[in-house]
Amino acid sequence: MKIRNSKLRNAMIAAGIILTFFLLWKVKGQDMVNYRDKYEGESLAIDAGGIERSNTYALYLQKYKDSGYATEDVRVDIFDDIAESEDTKEYENYEGAVKALYTGEKAAVTWKVTVPEDGFYNLYLEYINVKSRGVNAERALYINGKIPFSGADTLEFTRLWTDEGGAKIDNQGNEIRSSQVEVYHWQGNYCKDSMGYITEPYQFYLKSGENTLTLKTVNEPLVIKEITLKAVKKQIDYEQYIQEEPKAEMSEKARQYVQKLQGEESYLRSDPSLYPKYDRSSYTTEPYSITKTVLNYIGGESWSNPGQWIEWMFEVPEDGYYCITIKGRQNYQRGSISCRALYIDNKIPFAEVSAIGFSYSNEWNTITLSDADGNPYHFYLTAGRHTLRLEATLGGIGEKLNSLEDSVYRLNEVYRRILVLTGASPDEFRDYNLQSVYPEVINAMGLESKRLYKTVDDIVAYTGQKSDKIASAQTLAIQLEKFHKNPDKITLGLTSFKDNITAMGASLLSMSQTKLDIDYLVVSGTDASIEYEKETFIGKVWHEIKSFAATFFVDYNAVGDVYDSKDDEVVKVWLASGRDQGTILKTMVDDTFVPKTDIKVNVEIVNPSALLSAVVAGRGPDVALTIDSTQPVNYALRNAVEDLTQFNDFRDVISQFYESAYRSYEFEGGVYAIPETQSYNVLFYRKDIMKELGLSIPGTWKDLITILPTLQGNNMSVGIPTVGNALSPNLTLLYSLLYQNGGTIYDDAGMASTISSEAGLAAFSLYTKMYTDYSLPLEYDFVSRFRSGEMPLGIADYTTYNTLVVSAPEIRGLWDFTLLPGTEREDENGIPYIDRSVHSAGNCSMMIKNEDGQKRRNAWEFMKWWAGTETQVRYGRELESLMGASARYATANRKAFEQLSWSTEQLEVLEEQWKWAVGFREVAGGYYTGRHITNASRKVIYSQEDPRETLLDYTRIIDEEITKKRAEFGLPID
Repeated sequence: MKIRNSKLRNAMIAAGIILTFFLLWKVKGQDMVNYRDKYEGESLAIDAGGIERSNTYALYLQKYKDSGYATEDVRVDIFDDIAESEDTKEYENYEGAVKALYTGEKAAVTWKVTVPEDGFYNLYLEYINVKSRGVNAERALYINGKIPFSGADTLEFTRLWTDEGGAKIDNQGNEIRSSQVEVYHWQGNYCKDSMGYITEPYQFYLKSGENTLTLKTVNEPLVIKEITLKAVKKQIDYEQYIQEEPKAEMSEKARQYVQKLQGEESYLRSDPSLYPKYDRSSYTTEPYSITKTVLNYIGGESWSNPGQWIEWMFEVPEDGYYCITIKGRQNYQRGSISCRALYIDNKIPFAEVSAIGFSYSNEWNTITLSDADGNPYHFYLTAGRHTLRLEATLGGIGEKLNSLEDSVYRLNEVYRRILVLTGASPDEFRDYNLQSVYPEVINAMGLESKRLYKTVDDIVAYTGQKSDKIASAQTLAIQLEKFHKNPDKITLGLTSFKDNITAMGASLLSMSQTKLDIDYLVVSGTDASIEYEKETFIGKVWHEIKSFAATFFVDYNAVGDVYDSKDDEVVKVWLASGRDQGTILKTMVDDTFVPKTDIKVNVEIVNPSALLSAVVAGRGPDVALTIDSTQPVNYALRNAVEDLTQFNDFRDVISQFYESAYRSYEFEGGVYAIPETQSYNVLFYRKDIMKELGLSIPGTWKDLITILPTLQGNNMSVGIPTVGNALSPNLTLLYSLLYQNGGTIYDDAGMASTISSEAGLAAFSLYTKMYTDYSLPLEYDFVSRFRSGEMPLGIADYTTYNTLVVSAPEIRGLWDFTLLPGTEREDENGIPYIDRSVHSAGNCSMMIKNEDGQKRRNAWEFMKWWAGTETQVRYGRELESLMGASARYATANRKAFEQLSWSTEQLEVLEEQWKWAVGFREVAGGYYTGRHITNASRKVIYSQEDPRETLLDYTRIIDEEITKKRAEFGLPID
């Protein structure tokens, strides 16, 4: 219908505009809606029938809530009142200290300390790191022989890092960041929450009289100069700060003083990942370039964990008061505030700058630190040099995230309680009468719903808007409220309840990251005028036009020095991995390998599937990295890769690895690749649940089978590698059982499979019984079930640790891993032992066939450098620094592995299991082996076929293919 009346049309347009504004107002109102009526007037601190953590910091403070605070500092005599401990040593005149105490990897040092009064104390250490693996030192604290609360067993002490030199310029005119090197200075730190949820230093309660303090090494050695029990003092506010600082008469020059500190020119950092970066997204970033890579800011993705800090050095001309301005950007997470604590000369001046917040914005925000009315804070500084540090902190949201973490833990326990009665898939037609069987669980659901409603309100009030990250907590609160009101609905919604808990745990991880970019900081006199460029619409348009035009002339994918591909001396390296890995590798090549050898290297990031077609077309690389372990022998069969035993120093290079690491690359007397990574299975276990059920960690398969009835009686299970996944069947456990029974996959000549031997049949029978007789699950998400407690035991690749430590913070300290269960055997002398042989696999680097002898020698020099201990250590550390603990590198180099971020206890377990590792041998036609062993396993499991007959049938098929392929490639067949 066409509206002809212009007045009516205008009226309708106006009404539409009003309606639109009304709806937007309603949406905004909903974003800020609160649930105070759901919990107001009720105590949320009560224990619902024991469904509560017993060792949290909050409960620890609650236990001593009627105690006061100490009024005097107490210095611990770390030399005279020390109990005997191994791996300790007293130093004199160490790095300027009169005396110092070295505490090594195995140290557990106990001191006696007499305190004059009951009360809470902060624990303060002055220490210096020593050259070691380059990760933060970690200690567990015992007071009078006990860990006071969860968190006191994971106290971290940061290291100091800086640039090795200034930025380098590659042959494309781009800046390349310098390598990070560690510096060793004395520093002081309070014992704090390593997760950052508790922003203030931990408070420890001590009774008057004699007490004992024990620091047990969890990770890395440390030299300690002083330990002090400090009286807990409240942070002063700005008003008190101004009153306490002296008056100062400043000259006009000092009042107009301006010093700009570029973010990328920071002096010290707590982490090697906090290196300078480049940004082309805004024309206001200083310095600015469209066509070149210019290091112009610091922070970003890697500056996300509470406790990480960056420090700058500056000078002021006179004693007096100065202002501080920060140009920062938080464009990582909507509905979130990234906070930083400001330290001047290692001290937070006053409370108002203990959590400087940066709200979400795609643009740079230039903030002069000011009060709520916009009046700039004045910082008193003496003439000369000072340090300014920004430390990542969760600020006011930390306590709320801690509450969410506790909720995840409690709700997982609620889920396990229900699981015992109903199982994972309850009968929807059965009345489980949960309110009568588990009244405390129903009560806990109601209480937890109110807690979650309150936490959602608190977070929305703090951030000013409701982000999608908190939506999972709101969903759970609504679901729990419904369950509490109508318990009959619990069984129908049990699966979604578990999924919602998992979703809230994932959101918790995201919300606990506090990322921020820093372009520059300004220290200025109180009368100085600071000029800064603000983005405009015209400026943005012009920036985008220039950026678009530059794409026709600039290769933004070029990393580091790029050499002419027609140069016969250039080694072309293909990396079948991500861009982050490629950037790290190329940086290492340019600043280490090329200067040392004068061999030019081009690094290209490619899809793994591109290698075969490129080699066939004669356009492949000289060296291919991150290649799957099954590929070298396949290429060797086709004479497409070099036999590395041709090089005189091959044995020296390969000696850096266990034989199991390169077993897959051996064929007919040659070795066709060098190992890069190697991984194998270990046994993960939940310490809390195993203790709750009174079960021991199984050391053998008999032990595991013995405890299965108890676990399954509680509707829990054990996770083992399975062939249930149609896309990626996992046979690692079957191979491990085969090795543990003394069997092998192939005969010595590689002409036939021996999987159907008596050892193979015993392994195959036990493996299939795990599913047919003992009903272990064929399909499951191990991380999710392990986290919830539904699967307190599980066999998985040891790199699963990386995922768990990041994604499941609510169970930190409640789980660990140990050796794979073994098979009882006797050696040749009849002495019994437990065989813990485990299947291993990994990635490798191989040299593509080349007739040019010089090119081969250059490529071999690169492969030797890449496989070396120093290179692997640096690559592993930088990878973990850039991408976090979830990217911890599984290097196959034995010495390099020892220098990565594993704790001492974890390293002992992994190295012991590594000694039992067995490499999978590759043969012609070997691709049939895994395929048909999977078919045999599924036939027995799904169709209940006889294991022996089934395995024999498929072994014949495997042997036929091996014979066929050997004949095809001209290899002996009898």
